[in-house]
Amino acid sequence: QVQLVESGGGLVQPGGSLRLSCAASGSIFSISTMRWFRQVPGKQRELVASISSGGTTYYVHSVLGRFTISRDNARNTVSLQMNSLKPDDTALYYCNADVRTDYRSSLYSDYWGQGTQVTVSS
Repeated sequence: QVQLVESGGGLVQPGGSLRLSCAASGSIFSISTMRWFRQVPGKQRELVASISSGGTTYYVHSVLGRFTISRDNARNTVSLQMNSLKPDDTALYYCNADVRTDYRSSLYSDYWGQGTQVTVSS
């Protein structure tokens, strides 16, 4: 099995910064794309940022220039540096990864963390 564990959420004032981290562990042969999603109660889960194993990144328009996604392939971790935070960034943030667990198979499976709460408020 594979586990994804997020950390780094919390309460921050508007304009502040937080750094989210996610560590993948378990039966991991390789990880392709890693992502951060967020969800507000009553709304659909939103893709915030993604990063491929080669370092190609994607950001949703609303966080461009404020958030930076990075990963450490050797440690199977992904981070999200969030600067200039706004109240609209308040959400439960989830880590997601496509993981290959068996060297005999080329298939990747989708794994999720439990989420970490980010609250931006004065």
